[in-house]
Amino acid sequence: MTLAADRQTGAEALEARFLRLRPGARIPALQTPLASGHDLHASLDAPVQVGTMPVRIPCGFAMAVPEGTDVQIRPRSGLSAKGVMAVLGTLDADYRGELMVTLYCLPEAAPFEVRDGDRIAQLVVSRLVPVAWREVETLDETERGAGGHGSTGLR
Repeated sequence: MTLAADRQTGAEALEARFLRLRPGARIPALQTPLASGHDLHASLDAPVQVGTMPVRIPCGFAMAVPEGTDVQIRPRSGLSAKGVMAVLGTLDADYRGELMVTLYCLPEAAPFEVRDGDRIAQLVVSRLVPVAWREVETLDETERGAGGHGSTGLR
């Protein structure tokens, strides 16, 4: 795993490699010192219509993250508040294709026009922990049990 020193904090940071595939493609960047998601920018203009199939928007670059990590694509809260959603996704450390963000408009939203350079989603790099699965006959009991999604209440 490649580490580099963070220029602001001096803490060790993972090093990811960026390969520009389209002119003007931007390196993912944190907008504030405490942000967890690196903003992803569109690399072309594209309409996102209500009631149609999601649209794949290229970000204009390929990347390499260290072994033992993955990349998660997440919606931007500002776009989500307008009803423009990025489909959550995970990219493994061995993926080398162009990074794409899939966007769609909720039925209640207005059509949205993506412009080249717009911030359209966030990228979060996560360290992975190895997991060894073991088949068992039973699981330990918990208060929640098999209650399912929403079983802990709405508030």
